[in-house]
Amino acid sequence: MKELVSILDGNTFVISDVQGDIDPSPDYPSGLFAWDTRLISKWVLTIDGERLTPLSVDDLQYFENRFFLVPGEPTHYIDAKTSVIRHRTLGGLFEERLTVLNHRNEPTVLTVRMEVASDFADVFDARGGKPRPGQLRQIVDHGRLKLCHQRGHHRVETIVTSTEPGEVDESGFTFRVELDAHGQWSTTLRAVAVFPGAQGHDVRENLLGYRPDRPELRRELAEWVAAAPQLTCGSKVLDNAYRRGLVDLAALQYTGLTSQFKLTATGLPWYMTLFGRHSLIASYQALPFVPGIARNTLLCLALMQGSRIDDFRDEEPGKILHEVRYGEPGGFEEQPRTLYYGAADTTPLFVILLDEYERWTGDAEMVRRLEFEARAALTWLDTYGDLMGDGYLWYERRSPAGLENQGWKDSAEAIIHSDGALPGHPRATCELQGYKYDAKVRAARLAREFWNDPRYADRLIREAEALKIRFNRDFWIEDGEYYALALDGEGNQVDALASNMGHLLWSGIVDEDRAEPVVRHLLGDRLFSGWGVRSLARGQRRYNPVGYQNGGVWPADNSLIVLGLRRYGFDESMARLAYAMIEASGQFDGRLPELFAGYDRKVTRRPVQYPRACYPFCSSAGTPMALLRALLGLQPHEEHLTIVPAIPEQLGRIELVGIPGRWGRIDAFGHGRLRLFNE
Repeated sequence: MKELVSILDGNTFVISDVQGDIDPSPDYPSGLFAWDTRLISKWVLTIDGERLTPLSVDDLQYFENRFFLVPGEPTHYIDAKTSVIRHRTLGGLFEERLTVLNHRNEPTVLTVRMEVASDFADVFDARGGKPRPGQLRQIVDHGRLKLCHQRGHHRVETIVTSTEPGEVDESGFTFRVELDAHGQWSTTLRAVAVFPGAQGHDVRENLLGYRPDRPELRRELAEWVAAAPQLTCGSKVLDNAYRRGLVDLAALQYTGLTSQFKLTATGLPWYMTLFGRHSLIASYQALPFVPGIARNTLLCLALMQGSRIDDFRDEEPGKILHEVRYGEPGGFEEQPRTLYYGAADTTPLFVILLDEYERWTGDAEMVRRLEFEARAALTWLDTYGDLMGDGYLWYERRSPAGLENQGWKDSAEAIIHSDGALPGHPRATCELQGYKYDAKVRAARLAREFWNDPRYADRLIREAEALKIRFNRDFWIEDGEYYALALDGEGNQVDALASNMGHLLWSGIVDEDRAEPVVRHLLGDRLFSGWGVRSLARGQRRYNPVGYQNGGVWPADNSLIVLGLRRYGFDESMARLAYAMIEASGQFDGRLPELFAGYDRKVTRRPVQYPRACYPFCSSAGTPMALLRALLGLQPHEEHLTIVPAIPEQLGRIELVGIPGRWGRIDAFGHGRLRLFNE
């Protein structure tokens, strides 16, 4: 698989090879994408008919990079007579400043060619190389190249221009460049998309957020980083992971669905859109650092909360959204994901985040503003979510194009028995019960303190306590001393040993006397790889170290396990797992991917990349923040922030200056005193 380079700005992104060329294959979906549509599928530069070879690539900012190249094969590196610089930026439109330099002592004439095309593929069709229905056209129009796609009344265009005159044909731009001795020539190529508005109008500005002022983007990034707490620590790896996470969360901000506030896209390249689950988790992780993400996520998900029965979209009243898609397949109802509700975890996570947001920020007005939506979410948990009428949270898809599994492990073969058999439907995974328990406990506080409804609060507490008792009876596997992954439709335990039970510590549903054996499993060699907790234990029939959710290590999953270990007082185990994740981040230059492979640390010198993982990924970017919260023991308590550090000695001193909250801003610090022993 080719090495790829990317830049992004919100949900607009470019993926190319290290030459800067866009020339995709089904193995890697390079291109210029926005709103789930590939707007440019070919962008190939040649000099005198030769492709270029990279010397280096500068990763300048998340929205710009620069390629240094020479024509021809690598043997031409020595005393190259021509070199090329491609400076690429995003800021609403796609812009590439192309500079050709002559290193000869005499003039020369070069033919510079940029091949340009677009297939306007949906992002998932681009991954599989599947062509889109409809008509493609390339039109030369007064020095511009217009790439057009039309299907029925749906029309999309990409308009490409150059600041220097050249010959334009239906396949690109050709420039005859005359260079003096040691001279140079430049042109700027620009591409802007035109999407259809409600009346078919050109809405390129409000859809792509055209911002030609690059210094403004740099200023916004600097302000974003400056507003977050400043970290000083004895570990350059942790420092780099934290700062990279901040920048990645900034890069993933986009304006969509509403112009009132920015949302957080989930991950490049497959999920450059709002995902309820990962937006909620990333918001929770980032609360002590950039609390505005949580506010925007809550408001947006409340705005799109389910209000009707719609089987095609798995929508029900009170249910919180799973996914938004903008591409053509949703518009033609080939799949349900324009607004898709096929997730059982988003609804309790919404209530959990609302409570946590108020605990940190003191924003009581938000809690009162979203009372109706929170109550509707709680009602959904006890009605549509309780498919079997037994108090548990279940799921079963109704949409023929919907997801088979609707928890955080939503791939088709993620919920399994230890022998590899697939359970029947409906299914009730263990972490969903923890989320439901936590949501009711938290909602009781909101009802008592903000909604003036103590009777409702008392009822929620009684229901939460009853759920905890039943759960610890029905999900506990006595002979293995761990919690079942799920119950099937017959009420039988789905007995696979998996990471999901780590979320139960985070939610607080685990009985105190059962926490220790759970922790032994999580940090034992079947689940713990040395770099992190695997999604499925080694030895299970479908275990695969490069399986998406059957053996891979997910940073977001691990971050919730770390917080759960801290909640139950397993500080050394927490520190060990947190430190392993920090070390893993160093092997990815500070940027934790969506997931990585679950190979044992003793057989691999560094974590093995998972093919096609998103990179960056919002809840992986937020993982270092969750780790810092656990290591420093940060907990909001009324108008105060409690700080109880539990830091491994390898990290030295950690100082976090300017933590925002209802207390204003406060500093936290701690010394590394825990001695870790690798087993």
